[in-house]
Amino acid sequence: QVQPVESGGGLVQAGESLRLSCAPSGSFREIKSMGWYRQAPGKPREMVASITPGGNTNYASSAKDRLTISRTDANNTVHLRVDSLKPEDTAVYYCNVAVVLGNYKLLEAWGQGTQVTVSS
Repeated sequence: QVQPVESGGGLVQAGESLRLSCAPSGSFREIKSMGWYRQAPGKPREMVASITPGGNTNYASSAKDRLTISRTDANNTVHLRVDSLKPEDTAVYYCNVAVVLGNYKLLEAWGQGTQVTVSS
């Protein structure tokens, strides 16, 4: 079973930066994509950023200038840096990965989520 494991959430002050990391545990042949979503209280889950093995990135237009997604291929880790944090960035951030399993089936998996709270 593949399970993304997230780290790096917490309580931060507005204006500060935060870095989240995620690595999928379990066995798989290859990673097709990795990304981050977030869900604020009372709102639907929304895409924040994603990255492919080739390094192609996609960002939410609402915060594109404050987001940087990157990956460390050596340990299959994806990182999300959010700069100039605002109270409206407060949400549970979820890691999402799409992997090819040993049986060549494509699996999409979600992490448990990590809480990010931005105080003003």
